[in-house]
Order: sequence, then structure tokens, then C-alpha cells
Amino acid sequence: MEQIYTEKEILGDALTAEKTSTNVYNTYSNECVHEDMRAVMLKILEQEHEIQDDVFKMMHSRGLYPTPDAQTDKIAQAKAKFACGVKAI
Repeated sequence: MEQIYTEKEILGDALTAEKTSTNVYNTYSNECVHEDMRAVMLKILEQEHEIQDDVFKMMHSRGLYPTPDAQTDKIAQAKAKFACGVKAI
């Protein structure tokens, strides 16, 4: 019996795979002893982030990954919380 996956399931799996990949490449780049290898890992990490962003935007534009607007009071609370002790550069 053939099972058909929805577009949301396929893209959701792709997004999860990209999130996992970025975690793995980030760990590998942090543990590289050789600078050339580290540079390669960081380049791959950057590319994986770009792919992840593409998949997210595709899902979001199709209504498959809705992101509600942040509430104004919640934004103000977050700003106040993280502004404490931060010096301007």
C-alpha cells in the first residue's frame, strides 16, 4: 500500500533535518583543531542555515508554519529583561 505524505509533512521533515544539520555542523566547527577544516565546516554551516531559511520561508508563505505577531507588552517585557546590565557599544 502506497502512503502519500502531505506537503506540510514533507517540508516539516526537511525543516527538522536542516535544524539537526545546523546543530551538527556547529558542533563540528567548534571542535575543529585545524583552521582550514574549521573554515570548511563554517561554510557548510552557513549553507545549511540558508537552506533552513528557504524551507522555513516556503512553509510560512504557504501557511504551513504560521507565526503569530508578538504582543506589544511581551516585546516591552523582553526588551526590559535583556536590557539590564547591557552597555552600549
